[in-house]
Amino acid sequence: MTDDTPDPASGLRALLPDLSPWRASVDFRRLWISGLISNFGTFLTFVALPVQLKELTGSAAAVGAIGAVELVPLVVFGLYGGALADAWDKRKLIVWTEAGQGLLSVFLLANALLPRPAVWPLYVVAALSSALVSVQRPALDSLWPRIVAHDHLPAAASLNSLRWTVGGVAGPALAGVVVAYAGVGWAYGADLLTFVVSVVLMVRIAASPASHEAVKPSLRAIAEGARYAWTRKELLGTYAVDLAAMFLAMPLAVLPFLADELDAEWSLGLMYASVPAGALLVSLTSGWTSRIRRHGRMVVLSAALWGVAIAGAGFVGDVWLVLLFLTLAGGADMVSGIFRAAMWNQTIPDELRGRLAGIELLSYSVGPTVGQVRGGGLAAWLGVRASVWSGGLLCVGAVGLLALCLPKLMTYDARTNEHAVRLREQRSAAAPAQAKT
Repeated sequence: MTDDTPDPASGLRALLPDLSPWRASVDFRRLWISGLISNFGTFLTFVALPVQLKELTGSAAAVGAIGAVELVPLVVFGLYGGALADAWDKRKLIVWTEAGQGLLSVFLLANALLPRPAVWPLYVVAALSSALVSVQRPALDSLWPRIVAHDHLPAAASLNSLRWTVGGVAGPALAGVVVAYAGVGWAYGADLLTFVVSVVLMVRIAASPASHEAVKPSLRAIAEGARYAWTRKELLGTYAVDLAAMFLAMPLAVLPFLADELDAEWSLGLMYASVPAGALLVSLTSGWTSRIRRHGRMVVLSAALWGVAIAGAGFVGDVWLVLLFLTLAGGADMVSGIFRAAMWNQTIPDELRGRLAGIELLSYSVGPTVGQVRGGGLAAWLGVRASVWSGGLLCVGAVGLLALCLPKLMTYDARTNEHAVRLREQRSAAAPAQAKT
């Protein structure tokens, strides 16, 4: 810690989220609130779309195909969206993609109001929505470091995680009630309203033009970002650890079968809610994360704990213990996410931030998607519980091996890392000039 860093709070206050970014940056507050509102609407459609598809087709395969149509846009537009975020005004990119999401809600609502809703628009909207989200997320991820002080970035990562986890716990519950009692049309309409409110808040954020060193979006620009990531072994470690954890130990696809095997079909909703509930508990008590400087070690330890908790959920035969282990897993995953975000935001140069955010999008999105395929296939071969516990143990082994192969990840220290020091000095030098404008 630097000499001018305030003494850590004590007692219960030390556990509460650090609100420094909220107090210091009005743009952070606007972006945080708009994201919270939009997140609730997104979960309405997240639940309503597969429910409507199930009602129209009666086919589990048709519902599962939603993930397939989302995967390709995620990969393609995630990388290109990162290049766009470096070359264009980030705020404009965020606003236009948010407005595009609202337009897709209009299409869903119009289709739902037809006497005989069509199936194909649901797949088209799912693919287009995946593309828009993939373009928007790198811009969002690269905007936070511009509107938040460098030393406040770990706290900002915790607050952003809190925003996502609140939506992850409350959003599906609200969506289930709306869809069950009002219908999918009301869900799509409410989602449209949240996008309108979100856009109104976002347009009030200060412009965030591209840096002077920005290059035009191209394959060469994307390759430049990939080369930079390759030279930063501590960054590679964060990507690899998260990919390994999500690919090897993502249990969501087999939870319905696990509930059946435990003769506790009633627990399925609780199983799905346990992981985000654990993440929410960590977010609500995340004040301690602002005082940690060895971020790489925390990424490794929390990813290993995720694997241990998932293995425990597969080993035990009591449903309440399963729920406990899933909650622990969600908390561990949130710790990993907070410190990964802190490392990314505190060390990546502004002119490359968008392209690296595109790579990060793939690292934390592709792993869970492909991991569910792995979990389902292994469950069909070895059995449901064996699929869960073996994935957890493989995760622990893979994370340990990666820690040995990438020592820079384990030795990373935000106080001394050359990239963190350089970016901190640049931000400090630029602060007086920005204050005069």
